[in-house]
Amino acid sequence: MRIGPYTLPNNLILAPMAGVTDLPFRRLCARFGAGLTVSEMVISQAHLQTSPKMLRKIEYAADTGIHSVQILGTEPKQMADAARLNQDRGAQIIDINMGCPAKKVCSVMAGSALLRDEARVESILVAVVKAVQVPVTLKIRTGWEPAQRNAVRIANIAQSAGIQALTIHGRTRACRFNGQAEYDTIRDVKHSVAIPVIANGDIDSADKVRAVLAHTGADAVMIGRAAQGRPWIFAELCQALPVESPAVAPPTLTEIQTTIRQHLDALYHFYGNDAGVKIARKHLGWYFRQLGGIPPDQARQINQAEHPAQQLARVNASFHNLNSRVA
Repeated sequence: MRIGPYTLPNNLILAPMAGVTDLPFRRLCARFGAGLTVSEMVISQAHLQTSPKMLRKIEYAADTGIHSVQILGTEPKQMADAARLNQDRGAQIIDINMGCPAKKVCSVMAGSALLRDEARVESILVAVVKAVQVPVTLKIRTGWEPAQRNAVRIANIAQSAGIQALTIHGRTRACRFNGQAEYDTIRDVKHSVAIPVIANGDIDSADKVRAVLAHTGADAVMIGRAAQGRPWIFAELCQALPVESPAVAPPTLTEIQTTIRQHLDALYHFYGNDAGVKIARKHLGWYFRQLGGIPPDQARQINQAEHPAQQLARVNASFHNLNSRVA
């Protein structure tokens, strides 16, 4: 799959997720085979562009592959300025967020709320595409609510504006993450435009990748929540791709423990010890949930750890108990 001048190594893409797809997590997913990773969304307001928190979100390393940055906003000029600034900072692809369902985002008419205003969608897309020389991509939902699915119209607006790839989450904003994603709308979009279409929503296995690609005709799939606590999912999903790929055995507990240790070390280094320990807690919750859970007292002790060595020791102790349970 190509986006502008860039050929992706495969058609498995890590979704941009606020508070999740920081540099340590993107690096980990890229190592396991993600063909493209996208930064956390960055707000387009000018006064936030130089804040340490914002700069950390877009931090990039060569081993994460193509540098794609997602921007969020409602004003065409502001979005264009943010796109140009991130291009100047090294972004090779600018992605526009019109899919976030969060209440605090939609309440200011950003994210998926923009789908209710097709004229504004067009103004933003045209302004951003004209502002930069790098490819611009777009992420949307199927519409604002089930009775107002307008993804096909939005897709045609995007193609006319010069958008070079379109990701569609198979739910409306009203659905949030409830129920099951539907792929008929994604199929309809793929039939109506010539630009690459990326299917997103509930894709969590090689079988699901095959089924979604076959049903929709999409060019790629985007993986979001299924990668939380399971970054090795990209190695597993490579088996579903058209290119030849050797079968990948599920990671052993020892391999998972090593991956977690590497992830925690990266978080401590990236954020500092205090913040790194706190940010690690949600990732550890996802990792252990993937493993079937640990006793509440162990989870509580891990969450109460205040220093890296303490947190690591408690994680290792939990793995000792997991190994004993498996044995």
